[in-house]
Order: sequence, then C-alpha cells, then structure tokens
Amino acid sequence: MQTVPGLEMQLGTADIGPKDSFSTLLRVCWVSYTDGLFVTDYFTRTPRKLSPFRSFASIELFHFHIPEDTVIAVWNLITFKEQGGTFGDQCPDRSITVYFRSGAPSVINPLHTHFPRDTAVPGSFALTLTWTLPNRTTGVFNVTSPLPGDWFLAAHLPKDEGKISVKGLYEECQYLFQPQLIVQRLVNIAVLYPGYVTEQSMAPHNRSCLYKVFVPSYTSRVLVKVLQCRGAEVCPLWLRVRAKAPPLHNSTVLDCREHDPCQLALDLPFWQHWYYVLVEKHPGVPGTISFQVTVQLIDCSQPSLARPPFLPSSASMNMPHSFGSAGGMALGDSPPPTSPNGTEHPVPITSPASERCWPIRPTLRNELDTFSVHFYIFFGPNVSVPPDRPAVFVINLLPVLDSGGVLNLELRLNVSSLCGENVTVFGCLNHEVPLTSSDNTSVTCETESLAGFLLSVNATASLSRLRIPYPQTGSWYLSLRSLCATEHGFEPCTNVTAEVYLRTYLSPCINDCGIYGQCKLLRTNNYLYAACECKAGWNGWGCTDNSEAFSYGFQLLSTLLLCLSNVMFVPPVAIAVRSHYLLEAAVYIFTMFFSTFYHACDQPGIVVFCIMDYDVLQFCDFLGSLMSVWVTVIAMARLQPVVKQVLYLLGAMLLSMALQMDRHGLWNLLGPSLFALGIMAVAWTARTIQRRHCYPPTWKRWAFYLCPGALIAAAAVLLYAFVETEENYFYIHSIWHLLIAGSVGFLLPPRAKPSRRLGPLPRRKGCGYQLCVNEQEELGLVDPAVASINSICTS
Repeated sequence: MQTVPGLEMQLGTADIGPKDSFSTLLRVCWVSYTDGLFVTDYFTRTPRKLSPFRSFASIELFHFHIPEDTVIAVWNLITFKEQGGTFGDQCPDRSITVYFRSGAPSVINPLHTHFPRDTAVPGSFALTLTWTLPNRTTGVFNVTSPLPGDWFLAAHLPKDEGKISVKGLYEECQYLFQPQLIVQRLVNIAVLYPGYVTEQSMAPHNRSCLYKVFVPSYTSRVLVKVLQCRGAEVCPLWLRVRAKAPPLHNSTVLDCREHDPCQLALDLPFWQHWYYVLVEKHPGVPGTISFQVTVQLIDCSQPSLARPPFLPSSASMNMPHSFGSAGGMALGDSPPPTSPNGTEHPVPITSPASERCWPIRPTLRNELDTFSVHFYIFFGPNVSVPPDRPAVFVINLLPVLDSGGVLNLELRLNVSSLCGENVTVFGCLNHEVPLTSSDNTSVTCETESLAGFLLSVNATASLSRLRIPYPQTGSWYLSLRSLCATEHGFEPCTNVTAEVYLRTYLSPCINDCGIYGQCKLLRTNNYLYAACECKAGWNGWGCTDNSEAFSYGFQLLSTLLLCLSNVMFVPPVAIAVRSHYLLEAAVYIFTMFFSTFYHACDQPGIVVFCIMDYDVLQFCDFLGSLMSVWVTVIAMARLQPVVKQVLYLLGAMLLSMALQMDRHGLWNLLGPSLFALGIMAVAWTARTIQRRHCYPPTWKRWAFYLCPGALIAAAAVLLYAFVETEENYFYIHSIWHLLIAGSVGFLLPPRAKPSRRLGPLPRRKGCGYQLCVNEQEELGLVDPAVASINSICTS
C-alpha cells in the first residue's frame, strides 16, 4: 500500500498534549517561512462509537476540509472508554486503526481479502493507536504541507469473535473516537505571472521566499528560472517546485550552485492548479541575497510558443482568486507595464512536437440516482481511434458528491474494424492531466510525477475493464491510441482506424456486491458513500472472496436445522389439545409457523425462502416466542377462566407495543416472564395457604415435570445469552428451539379434574312454598323449556 506524499507522523503520549506538539511544529514553520503571515484554524468532530471491523460499512468515517496555502496540519486523535455512562477503567485495551487519505475515503483491507478483478486500489496511510492510560489515549498525526481540499479519516476496532449479545444483559464497553484538526496557513503569498520577472531580496535573517503560479489547462511544461543572483560568488540558493501545496524536502529541487542557468522544468503539470515555488538559501550564508524569479508556461496547443506575457483577468483564465503580497499582485489586476528593471517579455521557447496536445472531447453527465451516473460521449458510444493521433476524453467527477462510489470504465474492441491487422488499442486514464508520451511506441501510463491506469484491447482480448473504488474528484482524462504489434515491438499503425465501444459510469458498489452481499448507502454528517456488506462467509470489497465462504450444502443444512427444529413444538401442541388448552395450542402453532418461515427468510446465503416481508416475519416470530412463554406461565397459575383470558389479551397488546419499540432488548423477554412468574407465584402461594399444603401437592409433579422443565428452560436461556455466536448460530439456535419447545411440554399443567360433589343448590322461595327445580336444569344439562317440576314442598 503506497503512502501519501508529504506525510510525516508523530505520535504523542499522555504527557504531551496537542498544543505542545503543535507549538513545536509551529517553530519549524516559522524557520522555513519567515516572511509570511500565518493564520491558525481549528476543526473538531463529535465523538463516535467505534465498531469491530467486518466490512467498510462498519467503520466510522470523518470528513475534513483543508484550505489552500496550508503549511502544517495536525490531527489530535482522542480515544476514550465508556461503560455504563462512566469511564471504562475495567474495559480491555483494544487497538484502534486510523486511515488517512486526501480527496476520497480510504480503500482499506485490514483482513487481507481479495479484491475483484480489474479493480485498482488507491493508496492511503494507516496508523495504530495504543493505550497509554487506563481509559484514555491521545495520538498526534502531523502532515507537513498537506494537499488542499477534502481529507477523510476512517477508524475501526479489530475484528472480534462475533459474539451475539443480548441487549441490556450487561454494560457494554464502548470505545469513542474524536478527531480534531489544527491547520496553519499562509496568507498573502506572492503570485508569479508567466513571462514577468519578480525582483526579490532575501535578508540575512530570512531563509526562504515562497511564491505561487496558476497553471491553466493545455499547459505541457512549467519552466521556473532564477536569474541575476547577487550577494555571493556562486548562487547559494535551492529552487523547489511542487503542485497544489508548498514544497517539501523531497519535492523537485535544483541546486543553483551547480546549475547555470538555474532553471527547473516540469513536464505534464496538473491543469487548473496552483504551483508553489520555494527559493531557499543555503545555511550559513551571510549578507543579503538578491535575485529574480520568472515562470514560463508552454501552451501545448501551440508548442512552439510560450504563453504571452500580457494575461487576461482571472475570470477569463478560469483562475481562482487569491491574495497578492509585496512581490506579487491580485489576480484580478492587470499586469504592470513593461519596465527595464521590473518585467521582461519572455523569449519564445522551441519545444519538440511531442508536446503537442490534441483536442479533448467532453462527456455528457446523466444522473440517474445517488452514485448512479452515466457519462455519454457525443456521437458515441463507438469511438474511432485514428492511427496518427490519440483520442482524448474528459470525465468530470463532482467534488464530494462522486467520491463515495465506484468509477467504472469498459473498453470493447470492434474486431471487424481492424481489417486483419494486429492492432492493439491502449487506453491511459490519468487524473487532472492527459498523458502525452514522447515515444509513440510506449505503452506505459506513468511518468516520474504522474501515475495512471493502463487498459488494452486487441483481437484476442477484445474486452477490458477498470474499476476505481472511491475515486478522487476532478477531471479524469482517457487517452486512446492504436499501435500495431511487430517483431520489434509496437509501432504506429498505417491506414487502420480502430473502433472501440467506450462505456463509463459511476456506480455505488462493484457489481452491486453480487448475490452474497448487499450494497448499503451510508452517511456521515453531510457526506454520502456506499459499501458492501457481505454474508454467508464471503468477504472482500465486492463480496467476491470465497476463501471462508459457506458451501451450498452447509447453507442448506443450516436452513433445515433452524426450520425443522421448530417441529419440536408439535408435542406441546398435542399435549395442549389433549388437556383442552386450545388457546395455548393456537399460540404454539402460531409460533412454530412464523419461526419456521422467519428463519427460512433470514438466511445469509442463497438458500432463502420468504413468504412475506422480512420485517413482518421477524415481528411475528418474536411475538410468538414471547406469547408462548406468557401463556404457558399463566396457564400454570390455574386462574379463573375470565381472569386468564383478560391476562392473555392484555399480554398480547403489551408485548406488541414493546416489540415495536425495541425487538432486541433484554426486558422484552425478561419483563413479561418475570411478571408472569410473579402472578403464578402469588396464585400458588394463595392455594398453599388456603389448603395448608404445598402446591402443587404431589411430589411426582415436582420431580418429573416442573423441575426438569425449569432446568431445560434455564439451559436454553443460558445458551441464548452467553454461548451463541455468529459462527455457531445455526446449531446453537436450533438447540434453543428444541429446548424451549421441550420445556413447554414439561411445564404445561395437566387437565383440571372435574369436582364429583355438587354444592347446595339455591332455593327459590315464594308464597310460603319452596320450589324444588330439577338439578339437571340447574347444571345446564337439559333444555329449560322441557324441564318438569319434581315436587312442590311446603315450607
């Protein structure tokens, strides 16, 4: 994994705060840039809870923006533990990995999985934070002369064993991460204008002078010169040039003592960006050094000429506005008139014909949805690539909006257009500048200062693809050219115009994460990005790594275990029907049905069967499970029928409300169970006091039914709460089904025996006589309309 240029890391300890580290770096900046005015900006983000890494969807992403002309950026990384609302001193130390990248989020791979084919992996920088205090640690990450624009930080915990914990069972250890950013930027940097000479005197106490020049589009070369160096026998200066940010110690450098004239040339500069020029004095040089600085830009549309010195305003040049200083001027101002000691006209520069740039064809942007953008070519999608010149296209990605998806590029060669020639079409995709090689037979897309992506198609391999996850925004240039293969390598073709089909689009995920993944749209503050969440043991950025994937047989076995284990509810249903507990039997049938089809729909692989919406199946499964516990315990209390029915209805309504609020909470299972057990305990205690004998009265009921049923239910709860993990979920949860259903068969009370003695019947009295009514009519066993009076007794 490549590192970001210009990254210098310094990790602080608990004794060194961010202010101390920043003040140390500040002194270094003052030594390097002593003429500028510094402004310090401070940014912070809200602390967030970190999660163990499973996929990119489980990381926490932070978005920062670094302004232009920044000379130092310091990230203060604060991490602390919490447990139950207090500091988690007893929580274990878990390492925290933080990733940094400029322009787009980092493409990380901590599990070392395989990326999909034809996928380019951008580089990023990573560091690991270790704990220096029991509940808090602080790290400091410094970037000297960072690139301006968007910066992204990604943080996560290491992968855990995947234990499934019941929410609310115990106080979970939380690891909170809060990044803070302090930047120091220069204002009033002197602006150099192409073709004009700037006079500068460097006092003895100054070590350097910083300038910047804007490079517009269609520029093939930047030439920086130091002229008329006075104050020493040889020119004791270093000349450093860097794009987008102030130069570093490893930037392009030239020692003016060894080169006369002192000039530095940069080929293929980035278009529409500032270039920074640093003139630095050698240490130990006394006195004042005077010199002149000038910049010349080569226009590749007219390679034999430099850009004219009289520049239009910044609006017509598409130049961003900036502040001028005493060695420069504001960009909106007109250049000063020519004077003998101020400026001079540039001398025309002769450049080779290879620096010629070709017309760039734009693309039409068609937005279909979030991260679903198609780029259409005018008069396309078939593109003709002539033999004598390349075909160049530009793809513009919007800042922030397009960096959270995947840039896809597809080339398909029309073999019939080759006319039997051995032609290969090469494509170079470069960021912010098109690649124009001086060698027509070269097939590389990289230079010393420019990196790109190479694609090729020919008659044998007529299709080529490229995927770039989280691409940097801005302009991407695709250069297509055709070369013919010979015995001596590739040579320019003659009279053969190749035709290729070009397709470019932006998608949320790679191949929509395949059949073993789900593409999720995520948000951090106002930034949107997409990532794959894999299942069934598949891993990788596009869920294509099957090194730990579940086989089809294992998926089928897991589904059958979770579904068929619910058949264990058949014996409790039979026992309930035999004991005339018809309402309880209906609840058990409801639970068995929805638990079976919920687990058939909840499988991570391809063995999935859903009869209705997943959320409905989950709600009905959870409701049936809790209602089974509720009606079983209430039935064990042996309450009056009216009271029992009221409790059944009340429990169904309250449990539905609780599940709608939180389906995974501990009290959704524990609360109704404890309440039902309390009702049962009160009923059993009342019977025990009334009969003056332990209830249930027989020891066989305790020994062969209640105690085994309670032990089985307790074992099921312990497995569910403390043993179940993601790896053993399939068989542990199946055992949970078997144990819960088996405990119901033991705990369900037997049928109540009817009383053999009839109590005294109420007697009606009237007119001094006592009316004796048939006892069968009083018991409701005969029709009162045909009942006969047995006797009329006198009082």
